[in-house]
Amino acid sequence: MRHGQTTGDIEDRYGGDYEDHLSEEGIRQAQNLGQKLIGKNIEIIFCSPRIRAQETAKIVNENIGVPLEVDKNIRERNHYGILTGMIKSEAKKKYPLDVEKVKNVHDVASGGENYQDFKNRITKSWNKLINSNHHVIGVVSHGGPIKLIFREILKVGEIKINDCAYVLLKVENGQTKIELMDGILLL
Repeated sequence: MRHGQTTGDIEDRYGGDYEDHLSEEGIRQAQNLGQKLIGKNIEIIFCSPRIRAQETAKIVNENIGVPLEVDKNIRERNHYGILTGMIKSEAKKKYPLDVEKVKNVHDVASGGENYQDFKNRITKSWNKLINSNHHVIGVVSHGGPIKLIFREILKVGEIKINDCAYVLLKVENGQTKIELMDGILLL
């Protein structure tokens, strides 16, 4: 699951590995997502330590009432480095070279997390989660980690992902199959 719309989205800021809260719309999106997940037999929800992911997880969990566990490794990538949290129009004036760099997912702005380290972190976390003692888990994360899973682990390519989108994956005999996508579009 991806978190809901944030205050940074409304303000047109570079997101990434920083703190912002859900907007009013993000709260409504999370409530709607929680309704969609009733009856999915989720046993536990793992969530990123970022406030927006924790707020989403707590709202979703009002509908399903399972344990919540924070996992620091499923946080967003610090792709934007020095641009993180800046209003995009201001960043373009102040750091034009870094703004150009972040247009490529494999590049990184000054001070950011390189792609390979991000990939290693998410892959390690993915393996830990799918090998947990739970049959059905929920994960509340961010666009970057979810896109990386589609690109690098599932090997299905690039996606467009909406706020509070979710995908239902089934892992069986070491193979992962997409069962359902809601708010995610393969490009």
